[in-house]
Amino acid sequence: MNTLRGKINLIFSLVFILLVLLFVASLQYQEHRSQEEYIRQERENSHYLYLYFLKYGKIDEGYLESQNIRLIKGKEQSGLIEKFSKDEEGKSHYRVIIYKYRRFMLIDNERFKLLLENMNKPSFIVELLLIFAAALLLLLMLYLWIIRSLKPLSELKEKIKTFSEGNLDIECHSDKRDEIAAVANEFDQAVKMIRELIHSRQLFLRSIMHELKTPIAKGRIVSEMVSDPKQKDRLHRTFIRLDLLINEFAKLEQITSKNFHLHIESYPIDRIIQEGIGLLMLEDSEEMIDIKKVDNFTMQVDIELLSLVIKNLLDNAIKYSTDKRVHVLLESGAIKISNRGNKLPQDIESYFAPFHQSEGGLGLGLYIVKSILDIFHMRLEYQYTDGINHFIIHQ
Repeated sequence: MNTLRGKINLIFSLVFILLVLLFVASLQYQEHRSQEEYIRQERENSHYLYLYFLKYGKIDEGYLESQNIRLIKGKEQSGLIEKFSKDEEGKSHYRVIIYKYRRFMLIDNERFKLLLENMNKPSFIVELLLIFAAALLLLLMLYLWIIRSLKPLSELKEKIKTFSEGNLDIECHSDKRDEIAAVANEFDQAVKMIRELIHSRQLFLRSIMHELKTPIAKGRIVSEMVSDPKQKDRLHRTFIRLDLLINEFAKLEQITSKNFHLHIESYPIDRIIQEGIGLLMLEDSEEMIDIKKVDNFTMQVDIELLSLVIKNLLDNAIKYSTDKRVHVLLESGAIKISNRGNKLPQDIESYFAPFHQSEGGLGLGLYIVKSILDIFHMRLEYQYTDGINHFIIHQ
């Protein structure tokens, strides 16, 4: 009963039960009063008939007809009299039975013996049924009206869910004047502002990346004119590295804005690791990175994104290691990247924030790693044992 709809259902269920109980109590009360009224009326009629018979020596059938009471005669009388109790001790001059939902009374005294049927029917049952039906109909209409009023709230919930999944092209504007419409209109304004901010940010970042691409391209052309092969190769690698960084920023912008399409396939772990190492563009990667594969397994991922995760973890491990060596262990469906160095001064979760204060970097490496792993529903675990940092990717 934590939902608003559940609470409303509970309230209306209780009201319905109370309404039924009230109807039953009213029915019993009116039936009790009706029985008392029957007894009073029938005793008065019996007394009148007795006095009339003493005076005129006959039964006043006109009076019975005016009281809507039928005089039963003949075979019908004989058959019905047998239904009355034959207990002589409990025998009285006036007795009543209910037979087949009909009320019969037997007047038996020293003057006459009459069997009468009281044709009067209580009207309170119909009246109570009409009142109960009207109240039930009103309750049902009120329930449907309230539930219908909550329908925009369910629609707003679905739109918020769609918005949280990265779809900014939603509209929640409402022309109604209730509180739900007010919330929907405020959220609609917020969506528009966020959409404009994201579009502005995307335009800004893309403009910067576009402007940086031009000098990088010119630098690569100029590096081809350097006569010293060693310097030429270094310049060439530097500009390629800058170009890769720009591409990483572009990928980061797509990830954070959720403006990308995944290409999920099953890849062997060897290929994923090699793709990540390739992005580092190291001259002597085999001397710096030691790979040990215990299990041969695959991962259902977008290799372009996960290789970027491997690249960032390896890059950080090499940069902050004391011996410039990294060990990669592939075991039990997990990837463990280890390096010898100092323990992280803060909790691992604090490094998942963008532009975290970090020496020698922008503080985006683990933010990118965490953002991508969240997409694949993977997690990153950090351990520090015996002077060695361990970063473990679990599927």
